[in-house]
Amino acid sequence: MFLNYIKSFLLKKTLKKQLGNVKEESLSCPALKIGLVVDESKFLETDALKREIIFNGIDEDSIKIIAYRDILKEKEVYSHPTFSLQKLNMQCEFTQPEIKEFISDEFDLLINYYNVEKPILLLLTHNSKAKFKTGFSTVDKRLNHLLINTTLEDYKGFTHELFRYLKILNKL
Repeated sequence: MFLNYIKSFLLKKTLKKQLGNVKEESLSCPALKIGLVVDESKFLETDALKREIIFNGIDEDSIKIIAYRDILKEKEVYSHPTFSLQKLNMQCEFTQPEIKEFISDEFDLLINYYNVEKPILLLLTHNSKAKFKTGFSTVDKRLNHLLINTTLEDYKGFTHELFRYLKILNKL
């Protein structure tokens, strides 16, 4: 438990340093490959959110999901790759291969489906090689290119607004 406090302190310090030099990118091509980061500690409707994205014309095979939970139960089987603070080492680097692979994937669009600024989620978003990032307006504005002002429970409203703006920007 004490180790988690130290890890959290180091994570916040590293994140503060990294957010000083956020790179600006824009989506210059259509959103074909999508990454989805979900905080399942607060939102458990990940499959419904995925269905809503598919309903808006995205191919199911082009969506890759990674989920965060505050507490992972060892014997529980999760439907998506899931991580917690324990998957971060003392140098603030992810140790789980699925997370490293997710970060290194060059998504056309990264959807950050969390509305609370948890340092581990911010670090994952910042380190992602996605070309265009979108998320809630309550999260640090330096990380996302498109901010949507809605509640976490209103995933249908979120996807409606997201795809409305992507169509306006000619990204679909």
